[in-house]
Amino acid sequence: MKFPRAFHGTRRTCLTLLAAAAVASPLAAQAQLREVTYLLPAPGTLPAFGPWMLAQAKGYYEKEGLKVSFVTARGGVDVAKQVGAGNAVIGGAIGDTPIIARAQGIPVKAVAVLGAGSLMQLVSHKDEHIESPRELKGKTVTVLAYTDTTYYALLGMLSKVGLTKNDVNIQAAGPAGVWQQFAAKKASAMAGTPDWTVNVMDTGAQVDILPADIYFKSMAQAILASDEVIQKDPELIQKLVRATLKGMKDIMADPKAAAQVYTQHVTVHKGKEASIQKAFELYNKYVYANQKVPGAMDEARLGDLQKFYVSNGVVPKETALKELYTNQFVGK
Repeated sequence: MKFPRAFHGTRRTCLTLLAAAAVASPLAAQAQLREVTYLLPAPGTLPAFGPWMLAQAKGYYEKEGLKVSFVTARGGVDVAKQVGAGNAVIGGAIGDTPIIARAQGIPVKAVAVLGAGSLMQLVSHKDEHIESPRELKGKTVTVLAYTDTTYYALLGMLSKVGLTKNDVNIQAAGPAGVWQQFAAKKASAMAGTPDWTVNVMDTGAQVDILPADIYFKSMAQAILASDEVIQKDPELIQKLVRATLKGMKDIMADPKAAAQVYTQHVTVHKGKEASIQKAFELYNKYVYANQKVPGAMDEARLGDLQKFYVSNGVVPKETALKELYTNQFVGK
């Protein structure tokens, strides 16, 4: 069957337009992505931020129409200050950071908590035979800093066995020294995270891990947003929470596969897949596990933590719990 010459010309034009559209559409989609600055309390290259990096590597943020850039702040309270001041719409900290932030008049809430466990574990040398915080009396323990949440978690553990900071030689050693001094046996234990625990294990050290939760229920990492953004742009927060929680779920489902994707994306860890997998497995076991609704805040746990902070003078008075968090963005 022959078609009129005009049809052939029209057909060629259509094919040309379709080809041009195929090339242009990814560029157009890229141009339409909303740019978001995401503040992290420490360098994004730490395995602790695996969920965030996986969400970026696997395009979860892009599928939500977002182009996320990670910027490092000076700890969780600094993140809260920047987010509260409107310098960033979203940030990372610990689930109990809003307790400290609200006490300083910073209007932020936790909009998701990544796991039901504590980020901190008490890690000791196996030959020290430390089976309880009680056995830390008179011993040296390293912490990141005296203002860090892991330090407060250590104080909480000590308080449950009748000890105070005066009964233990607690050394603030910084992000490298906290595990390096412990690995070098300059300390009997450290208030550690899975990242640091793996660093120590990679030196050949034999360690015991005592979850903080057994004695003191501190919290996992959290996503923070300001009251203003939660009210004015809840859809943006929903997208960021949903994409990040997908990254956490990927680690929980298959830490080995997640480690492969992660090391391809965070290239400073290339060739360290086994160590990253080990860190992810520790996060699964001690931090992410047993959360009934992924991302949900446990209000009773938050309330107990706030009472501890008030009684230890970290904050002057209690804040209404509903001002510290919202679960409106999880379970969706």
